[in-house]
Amino acid sequence: MMKDLRNHSLLHNNTFAIEGRCRRFVEFETKEELLQAIGTLGDDDRRLMILGAGSNLLLTKDFEGTVLHSAIGGMQLVGDTAMQPAADATDGTQAAAASDEILLRCGSGEKWDDVVAHCVANGWYGAENLTLIPGDVGASAVQNIGAYGAEVKDIIWRVEAVDVHTGEERSFDVAECQYAYRNSIFKRADHRQWLITYVTYRLSKRFEPRLDYGNIRSELQRRGIDSPTAAQLRQCIIDIRRAKLPDPEVTGNAGSFFMNPVVGREKFVSLEQQYPGMPHYEVSPTEVKIPAGWMIEQCGWKGKALGRAGVHDKQALVLVNRGGATGSEVLQLCQTIISDVEKKFGVTLRPEVNIY
Repeated sequence: MMKDLRNHSLLHNNTFAIEGRCRRFVEFETKEELLQAIGTLGDDDRRLMILGAGSNLLLTKDFEGTVLHSAIGGMQLVGDTAMQPAADATDGTQAAAASDEILLRCGSGEKWDDVVAHCVANGWYGAENLTLIPGDVGASAVQNIGAYGAEVKDIIWRVEAVDVHTGEERSFDVAECQYAYRNSIFKRADHRQWLITYVTYRLSKRFEPRLDYGNIRSELQRRGIDSPTAAQLRQCIIDIRRAKLPDPEVTGNAGSFFMNPVVGREKFVSLEQQYPGMPHYEVSPTEVKIPAGWMIEQCGWKGKALGRAGVHDKQALVLVNRGGATGSEVLQLCQTIISDVEKKFGVTLRPEVNIY
């Protein structure tokens, strides 16, 4: 049932647990309710925020506009890739037979980790390394979430969306989504009117574990596991994440606050000479990714605070609400860290979190 509320508190709609109000809050459970809501939007609703679980959001003030929040649920097996047109086909040709793949269509309001758990339980693989990432299905497709050597773009088949200005419905194949590191077409200014209603994921019936990112393999070996099942891999990642990341139910946070910067080869070589053993990941022959958390830690911020906002003591990439922090306090901490990292490394960090 659709909700249409005025002067609504967003305290429980953002995982930073920061108070902020919006002029109007509309929550819908079906695409039809969304289209109905769009029909009620007037001049006072020109400022729109499309809000999911609020796990990638920092509110610095009240939002003098209308929030659209998807509560569209459901996970439906819709066949396999052999039954569907190829994602890049323009002439109606069919995808090559791929009986080892299935397609799972999920409502944008479904909790992402519930989808991962559902896939693992049913023997559908490809999402397990993305375990325990907060947020919902819609955000997974907007943000191109990633962790432990995997990105959601690698399992997305199709994204369905509605233009919140016109009510137009459109389906995007994965190529049209223009995915990049923590980026997609839906984050571009000229495409932010698209509200995602459903995402269809392409998953494999064959389990091919990815174990070489971070400390997954060493943690499995510590447990005496050489060839893990998907359930064992998922539990391992759950335990690793819980050991180093704060639970937003206990400590307000939005997960990784900054994106890991990608620098040119020449810049990387220069930094490596100054900091031998600096952790890094090869992106391409000309680009290298450096962990933002490591850079923040080198600047002495790990476990430190600025007022009521702080840096998590186990993972410097995470900024936390230490109790009663305002969005402005978190933003000030963010800006101070960016300045310190730029002074020390000559690299500019970019927030992963959406700041309003």
